Amino acid sequence: MAAGEEITFTLPGFPCKSPSPEKVLGHLPDEGERRALAFLHGLCERVSTVHPPGARLVVCSDGHVFGDLIGVPDAHVDSYADELAAMIRQDGLHRLTLFDLRDVYGERTHDQKRALVHERHAPTVARLRDELREDEQALALYRGITRFLVEDAAGRFTGTRSALQRECRRRAYGVIQRSRAWGELIAEQHPRAVRLSIHPQPPGSAKFGIHLLTAADGWATPWHATPLYRADGRWELVRRAEAERRGRLVLRDGRPSHYSAA
Repeated sequence: MAAGEEITFTLPGFPCKSPSPEKVLGHLPDEGERRALAFLHGLCERVSTVHPPGARLVVCSDGHVFGDLIGVPDAHVDSYADELAAMIRQDGLHRLTLFDLRDVYGERTHDQKRALVHERHAPTVARLRDELREDEQALALYRGITRFLVEDAAGRFTGTRSALQRECRRRAYGVIQRSRAWGELIAEQHPRAVRLSIHPQPPGSAKFGIHLLTAADGWATPWHATPLYRADGRWELVRRAEAERRGRLVLRDGRPSHYSAA
């Protein structure tokens, strides 16, 4: 700011849609992502009212980083990211750009890219276990990711409930390892950026936690929920079943977009 330069924010997120049809409308972005991107663009615009050079935000799409751990095909991750880019262009969100593994590791296979980012930047499982014993925030993140993995696997896992819990706890460590590795890579590629997070953050954290859209669950995101236009004119993220109960399906360009209770 003292140098009169534009501020850069980085936000890991917008990876891909949840594989659970109980949560989302499909594997492509919908009105939830559209409104979240518009919010982020508006955030950057508001910065310019107090800092004339303004701000830009890099959406660091991390679907390929851990798609194999959450059961989402790489082709779905690609189509999701491509549609996000189209939304940004179509809606004139010029303060937003996308960044993903393709920008760092080029034409390597997705498995090769995942292996590289893990090898170069991921903490060990032993280190994570030590953190979980000492850090309540880290433990809350681990439990939240485990819950998402269990919910997303419902109906697709053929074993017992206890076996599913064990498998998801194991994979949760992998997701956190890859997420940490992705964060390190982002910091390396964008060394002067201000880091935002879609997860709640404690006071004094190196990251600023933000809510993309209104939701009863503080962990809800457009890629794990369905957008509902409420009767009071406000938007909310809810599970698909709840959206179906409270509203009617609305299409945009022939695709499911959101539910409306208005």
